[in-house]
Amino acid sequence: MFNFTPDYFYSLLLSLPGILIAISFHEMAHAYAADAMGDPTPKDAGRLTVNPLKHIDPLGFISMLLFRFGWAKPVPVNPNNFKDKKKGMIAVALSGVLTNLLLAFLGMAAYLAVIPLNNETLMIILQYIYIYNIVFAVFNIIPIPPLDGSQILLLFLPPKALMFYYRYQRYGMIAIFVLALTGLLGIIINPAINAIVSLFSAILLPFFNLFWS
Repeated sequence: MFNFTPDYFYSLLLSLPGILIAISFHEMAHAYAADAMGDPTPKDAGRLTVNPLKHIDPLGFISMLLFRFGWAKPVPVNPNNFKDKKKGMIAVALSGVLTNLLLAFLGMAAYLAVIPLNNETLMIILQYIYIYNIVFAVFNIIPIPPLDGSQILLLFLPPKALMFYYRYQRYGMIAIFVLALTGLLGIIINPAINAIVSLFSAILLPFFNLFWS
């Protein structure tokens, strides 16, 4: 059950920048990658922007706020417009994940940089920014349709496996919901999330330790 206390709403408010940044930049990266590979569809749909209103799915956004699990509006892409279809699909699929990882790295750097200021609110906001971007990256690389990882996987499947994929891809969101509701999703992605946090910390902390000393 939800505990709608002032602390709950305060935490929700501080998490908004992280959620909006992760969603907007992830989807914009897909749009720019598709456009760069020769597909004007995202541009025609007005998705070459960081404006979150262009990318938010209202139900998915509310779900993310309440359950920490949600979704955005998919960027429309027509692979037939790509100059190289395989490279185009890989570029589009990876662009969102790589953008989230870059933002997470920068967010963690900013978090470490402001520690001496002792501004708890700012630190929490920056922490949410890097955590949500890591979560978005890891979640989207799962090879279950319609997630980005599935778009990469299908390019390397043999014909029989590809037929199986197309036959059952419509049930991908149901599978994701089941994993989320049963807690299995966390078990799957948490090790990768923790590994990325540890990696970024190992890269950044030595630098900031020198800066602080």
